[in-house]
Amino acid sequence: MDPSVRGGGAHRVDFGRPTRVVRGLGGRVSHRLDLRTLAVCGALLLVALAIGVVALTTGDYPLTVSQVLQALVGAADGPVHMVVVEWRLPRALMALVLGAALGASGAIFQSLTRNPLGSPDVIGFNTGAYTGALVVIMLLGGGYVGVAAGALVGGIVTAGVVYVLAYRRGVQGFRLIIVGIAVSAMLASVNQWLIIKADLETAMAAAVWGAGSLNGMTWAQAVPAAVLAALIALPLVWLAPRMGMLELGDDAAAALGLRSERVRLALVVVGVALTALVTAAAGPITFVALAAPQLARRLTGAAGVRILPAAAMGAVLLAASDLVAQRAFAPTQLPVGVVTVSVGGAYLVWLLVREARK
Repeated sequence: MDPSVRGGGAHRVDFGRPTRVVRGLGGRVSHRLDLRTLAVCGALLLVALAIGVVALTTGDYPLTVSQVLQALVGAADGPVHMVVVEWRLPRALMALVLGAALGASGAIFQSLTRNPLGSPDVIGFNTGAYTGALVVIMLLGGGYVGVAAGALVGGIVTAGVVYVLAYRRGVQGFRLIIVGIAVSAMLASVNQWLIIKADLETAMAAAVWGAGSLNGMTWAQAVPAAVLAALIALPLVWLAPRMGMLELGDDAAAALGLRSERVRLALVVVGVALTALVTAAAGPITFVALAAPQLARRLTGAAGVRILPAAAMGAVLLAASDLVAQRAFAPTQLPVGVVTVSVGGAYLVWLLVREARK
């Protein structure tokens, strides 16, 4: 008798969520993809594309979709080509790339800490990157490349300090968050002191940069940032499946043959590098890394946060926020960081209330 049929009725066998296995590099790399997750990622990318089209067609010089397409293929006249390709496209592209980087970084740290508050914003890596940039602006008077390098170094050094202080025979998520908040508070005081000690013009420039903005983004800034983001994110093809294994616990991960601390350290390095890259390119943009992984998790219905949907959601959030920053008070353009803080503040209150009720 068929074991699935008992008492005259058929019992449905649950085979889990439908998945597909994707293989690459001659079968040496494989990854199991959830079909609902793929569908959510596809829908989010379409939304991000739609926001990008709106950003390219609206503004002081309104254009049609047909004119934008002509400009993208090089068939438009001079003014249209200038507006679309030279002015608006770098900014729209960077909103998508940097948003995806923030979403992926947030997913990494929320998975490692197993806490929805464990994002780079809360742990303090953004603040450390800001400190590095301020040191360059105040003490060295560096240009864009120098500020970007200072932000990268500041973020990485801060992550190293937090990691070492939180390490006690391994890194536990709650301890990492607490140590990160403490280091972030100290660095915030240092940042305020640096701004107070600077002359007025330098302090204003530092404050504007510290708000996080995509205003004036050019191809000279966008191309290196996009290439670096792709290179930094490349190891995630190998690390993402192992991140899910770490969520099972160190003992279970070790039983599956995973070297937990090495994988955890590699994920920290990639997450910090993505956060520092965003800060270097556009200044500290907060709350996208905090909100994107949790919003994506609710859409996918997954048990934990995943990098790919979090990156897609991050791209949507930052592109939408930047569109609001450009158009809400036109012709005045706000720093996108002001919009993400406003939206993210409401999200953080909702999240804290929800966690307190559990």
